[in-house]
Amino acid sequence: MKKFYKTVTVDEQGGRVLLDGRPIKTPAGNPLIFASLPLAQGIADEWAAQGEKILPETMPLTRMSATQIDRVAPRRSEMEIELVAYAGSDLLCYRAGEPAALVERQAATWDPLLHWASGKLGLSLVPTSGIMPIDQSEEAMAAAARYVVGLSDVELTAFALAVPPAGSFVIGAAMIAGKLTAEEAFSVSQLDETFQIELWGEDYEAADRRAALKLEFIEIERFLKLARV
Repeated sequence: MKKFYKTVTVDEQGGRVLLDGRPIKTPAGNPLIFASLPLAQGIADEWAAQGEKILPETMPLTRMSATQIDRVAPRRSEMEIELVAYAGSDLLCYRAGEPAALVERQAATWDPLLHWASGKLGLSLVPTSGIMPIDQSEEAMAAAARYVVGLSDVELTAFALAVPPAGSFVIGAAMIAGKLTAEEAFSVSQLDETFQIELWGEDYEAADRRAALKLEFIEIERFLKLARV
C-alpha cells in the first residue's frame, strides 16, 4: 500500500495513534485502542518509519495489537480451549530415546521448566520417550485451563502467538511470566533442531526460518512489555 499520510501523532487521552489526525482502525474495522501509552508510542514509531510504501511486515506491534482486538477479544473462549490443548501434547513431554547426548540435553533443559510449571502453575505434565501420544491427567488439563482464564487479553494474545511456534504450553507460560526471555524461549523450543544442526549443519533456508522465528519471539516479548507498562 502506498503511504497515504504525512503526520503520525499519539492521542494520550484515548491511547490511540492518529494519522493526519484520524485514528487507525484494525483490518476488521475496529478502533485500534491501545493497552498502554508506551505501546501506542511504539506503534506510532512503526507508522512514522514507513517510506513511500507501507510494509506490514515491519509493523509487528501494530499487527499484534490488531490481533488482540480482532481475534482474541471476540473469540476468547474458543482460543482458551485451543491453547489448553497444547498442554496435552507439550513439546517438553516428548523425549528422544537416543542418542544419549540428546537425551541428556533434553532432560537438563526441559525438566527444570516442567518442575517450574508444576510448582508455579499447578500444571504437572508427565514426559514420555518416543512420538506416540500420551494422555495427560485431568488435573493437569484443569490447571492449564485455569491458567489461560486468568490471563489478560494482552497476555493471552502474547501467549497465543508464542505457544504454536514453540509447540509448548509451558514455554509460552514461562515467557509470559518472565521465567524465560524471548531468546531463551526460542532456544529451548529449538533444542532438537539445534542438536541436529550441530551434527549435520544447516542450509540457508532453514537458517532464515530460524532467524525469523527468533525475531517473532523477540517481538512478542516487546509487545507484552510495552502493553504492561
